[in-house]
Amino acid sequence: MDDVVIGPVDLAARVDAALAVQAVAFGLSDDEVAVRRHIVLRHLQSPGARACGATTPAGRLVGFVYGMPNDRTHWWSTVVQPYLVREGNGAWLDDSFVITELHVHPDFQGRGIGRELITTITDAADEPRSILSAIDVENPARFLYRSLGYTDLARRVHFPSAAKPYAVMGAPLPLPRREGGPGGTDFRQHPPRG
Repeated sequence: MDDVVIGPVDLAARVDAALAVQAVAFGLSDDEVAVRRHIVLRHLQSPGARACGATTPAGRLVGFVYGMPNDRTHWWSTVVQPYLVREGNGAWLDDSFVITELHVHPDFQGRGIGRELITTITDAADEPRSILSAIDVENPARFLYRSLGYTDLARRVHFPSAAKPYAVMGAPLPLPRREGGPGGTDFRQHPPRG
């Protein structure tokens, strides 16, 4: 990760570069990218929305994350609420920072970039916990989220037009840190925010 810098990014100004990363990482068609462009730009206008990026020394965006404080009136919340309530986890929709999107270009995956992006953005959150949704299969993304303290709050969540079911996951903040780099195994809790 030495050649990649993680930090705040003006995602609205770099939305096309971000969506190019997402398209490769998530296998999106040009039509899906066009739809998501409008969604991302709308999300970034939400109160408290912020983004972090991973850039190379040449300025290439190779990863990004964005999120915002959860609002029960947002579309995502209205879809996941019945699933969370059914599992006794409806309160997670309050006082939570939502990780809306997190993607790293496949050429840069496995280097700790996703971990650094999500911990950096949640470090700035005022909320005591974080929630997100991920495709409900065992894959590297779900492993990453679990290693950061996220647990399943609801599974088999069906979003309209999504081919696969999702899991909603939540974690208390701050997220734990893993010492020793991407391959390290010593997990430590990040010091509390003051």
